[in-house]
Parts: sequence; C-alpha cells; structure tokens
Amino acid sequence: MRLSRAVLTAAVASLAAVAVPGSAVAAPAVTERSVTDVVPAPVSAKADPKGGFRLTSSTVISADRGAGQVADYLRGLLRPATGYPLPVVPHAAGLPAISLKLGHDTRVGTEGYELKVARDGVTLKANTADGLFEGVQSLRQLLPSAIDAKHVQHRTWTVAGGTILDYPRFAERGAMLDVARHFFRPDQVKLYIDQVAQYKVNTLHLHLADDQGWRIEIKSWPKLATVGGKTAVDGDPGGYYTQAQYQDIVAYAASRHITVIPEIDMPGHTNAAQSTYAELNCDGKAVPPRTDTEVGYSSLCISSPITYRFVEDVVRELAAITPGPYLHIGGDEAHATPPADYLTFERKVQPIVAEYGKKITGWHEIAKSSPPVSAIPQYWDFGGDNPDVAAAAARGNKILMSPANHAYLDMKYTESTKLGQDWAGLVEVRDAYDWDPATLVTGVGENQVAGVEAPLWTETIRTSDDIEYMAFPRLPGIAELGWSPKASHNWDAYRTRLAKQAPRWTTQGISFYRSPQVDWK
Repeated sequence: MRLSRAVLTAAVASLAAVAVPGSAVAAPAVTERSVTDVVPAPVSAKADPKGGFRLTSSTVISADRGAGQVADYLRGLLRPATGYPLPVVPHAAGLPAISLKLGHDTRVGTEGYELKVARDGVTLKANTADGLFEGVQSLRQLLPSAIDAKHVQHRTWTVAGGTILDYPRFAERGAMLDVARHFFRPDQVKLYIDQVAQYKVNTLHLHLADDQGWRIEIKSWPKLATVGGKTAVDGDPGGYYTQAQYQDIVAYAASRHITVIPEIDMPGHTNAAQSTYAELNCDGKAVPPRTDTEVGYSSLCISSPITYRFVEDVVRELAAITPGPYLHIGGDEAHATPPADYLTFERKVQPIVAEYGKKITGWHEIAKSSPPVSAIPQYWDFGGDNPDVAAAAARGNKILMSPANHAYLDMKYTESTKLGQDWAGLVEVRDAYDWDPATLVTGVGENQVAGVEAPLWTETIRTSDDIEYMAFPRLPGIAELGWSPKASHNWDAYRTRLAKQAPRWTTQGISFYRSPQVDWK
C-alpha cells in the first residue's frame, strides 16, 4: 500500500477511524526488552529504557525510493498482530513513523545498518535494501513476542528504545536443507526460509540429489525426477520440484534477501541417477535403487563421455534457473572413485560450471583439485589440520565453515534425542555455539573464511516439526558466529539472550528443543 503526500492526511484520518480498541496514543511504557538482547549480537547497542516508540493506528512506514520491498515486508510482519493499517508512504509528513532510509555509511558495508528508536519515531538506515532487511530482523525483536501472532492481539505495542550499529563479521551465513534423503514440499522450504531469515541467514543451500532421491526436474533427462525422484530413505514417499516450483522457491528466498545455492552431489552420492539411467554406469547396466543410509558406494563412470554430457545438461539447466552466482558440485565421500579419477572428474566438470556463468562451491574434498580461487570449499570435518584446505586458503580460496561436530543440525543433542545421528558426536546448544570459524582449521584465518553454514541432513527428518526441533535453538547460535563480532562471543551472555527468543518461537509455532543448558524461564 503506497500513498502520495497529496492524499496522506485524508488517508490517515480514515485509518484512525478504524483503530483497534486500546490503541490510543499514550506515553510509552518501560519495556523488559532491550536492544542489547538482539540475536545475533550487534556490533554495538545502547539501550534507552525510556525511549520506546509506541505503534498506534496512526503509525506509518516511511520508505525511501529503493526501500519499498523491505517496507512492504515489514508491514506484512506487523499488521496481522496489531491490526493497524501501517501504510507505506514516501514521507511521514509529521506522523509517527518507522522510517527506512537509504544512504552512504562507510561503517556498515552492504548488509549493515543503523537503527535508532526514540519516543518520536524509529529510523532505520542502511546502504542497501539488504542492510535494511537485516535491520528489520533486529527491529522485530524489539517488539513483544506477540507481534508474531497471526491474529489481532488487543494490547499496546512498544518498540524498545535505543540505538544499534551493526554489520556482519563474515559475508556468508548459510543454512542447508537436505531434500534428497527426505523430500520437503515448496511450502515447507518457504517456512524454513522465513524461520532462518530472522537470524540474518543470507544463503540457503539446497541438497537436491543424492543416492536416495533426485529432486529437481531436468528436462533433457526427464526420468531423473519422475523416476529417480520416487524414492526416499526407508522407502518413504519421494517427490521432486518442477523447474517452475524451484524458481518460485528461489524467488521467495530472494524476497527474504536469501540466495539459493543448489547442489548436485557428484561424482559420488549418485545412485538415484545411476539407477534411473543405465548409461551413467560403466557397464551400461542400471543399479538398483537404494533407500538405506550408507554412503560412499556410488560413482559416476569417470571415463565415459556420456557422464560429461549428463553433467553439462544438468549444469546448463540448473544455471539457467538459478540467479545466484554459485552452483554446489558436491564432491564429498567419493570413496568408490579412485583418487586419480576424482581429480580427472573435477578438472573436467569445473570448467563446465564456469562455461555457464557460475562459480563453484563444493565440499572441502574439491580443494585437492586446485580449483580456481573463486571456488569456495565447504569444510565439514572436525577441525585441526587439513593440508589441502590450508593450501587452498593460501592460494586465495575462501573457506566456508560447517564442522560436523559443531554445525551439523542433524546430530543428536543427547543420547536420548529421538531424531538425528551421532557419528560426529553429540552436539548440545553450547557445542554449536562455542567454536571460532577463524581458528577451526590450521592455516585458515579470519580473512580466509567465507562464513559459516549450518547443514541439516534429513536421513531421520520427515516433517517441518522435525526440522524445527533440530534447528532450534542451535541455528541462531551458528548464525551469530557468522554475523557478530568475535569480541562479543560469550556463552553466558548468549544463553541469556537465547532464552528470550523462546516466546517468539512459541508464538511462531516453532517446535524447539528446550535444552537444560539454557534457563528458558
């Protein structure tokens, strides 16, 4: 909803006539929420307990040119619970307002922001729409948790007063969802996008193919989806995304300022493709479908020209429907591929990705192939020495950190956790938070880290409730490692802030694990 200055006064008068009961303007009350409670922790935050801003039926959202999409998003967040119209306008014209402003501030870069909340209004400034969007995620935490309700709540709405200056430590803060082991519908993926976006996650890595199922339509190899997509772990129902559905997911993620990175794992983890198309096997015979959870047994035929025609077709079609700069080519656990063949495969496939205008990311095993410096190896091991990864960092590659013993969201919390696995150990909430991406791998320092990603493998995960239970409360901590300054890293302070997120998750309907390490009261 956008109103010109010419009709603004009349519009606001009309809006006031339909004000929600109890919404009369009054001096804002002191709130228990604070700008110092935000997750991820800001670079700096100074509270003003008496400077809260009261939302009322007269409040407008003022948006500079270029800020309209974020303003509409903010309006969509605030309207259901408040019932207020909150029109998006180019100028506040003296009305109480949340103002979104674009400018030039060398301190905050492309995703940072400055937020000021005072009794007479809220001002959010950033250099880009991305920065405004991340600022909105902090702003929403300054309101009562009931702001996330889907129906009107008759109460006062006070934004906690104070100032925040904020920008990310690392450029990439990611979440990965494995839709290959178990398939998740587009609406389930979108729900997860909304849940992770509130913690300033800016990439969604979709694991689209594995031994147990192929999940993306490839028109030049149609049976990949229609046949290879039928299976899932334990014989559960499969599924796949049409290219139109995938593009809709990508567009939805973009509306939450999240870039989708699609993964086709290869040369291993390819049984679903090899069971569908016999010609992808060296002997020309299709292998049986697999719905177990073993790894490392499958391999494309490295010596066959058909393999590279297949790879090129998949890369070409996926690149055409993926606006983001990266394609993930997997590369992990290729135990059935001899080392020399692995290098041959990588050195043939990586130029194919470049030919279609994309950069490479892949699991850290790709570092053995000396990929171009634009490639991002994704480290999934336990930390310590890895000469291949250290050498890649020395050559100029940025490394994405996803250590399984800290960041894998499918690891059990405790021995009694009903979901998940434990091959990388038990990962309680503190384990997920208490590590440093810049000291995890020998030879990979602060300036060589691309960021962090929290993968969620789905061998045991079947529902959105399962996703939520394993991701929350660990994902916010991993997101904080990617966003917040290293100096702010403190478990005792974090667990206090984390506990205050629980009422929001309850209101949002998120099924989360109430770790005994956190005082949720």
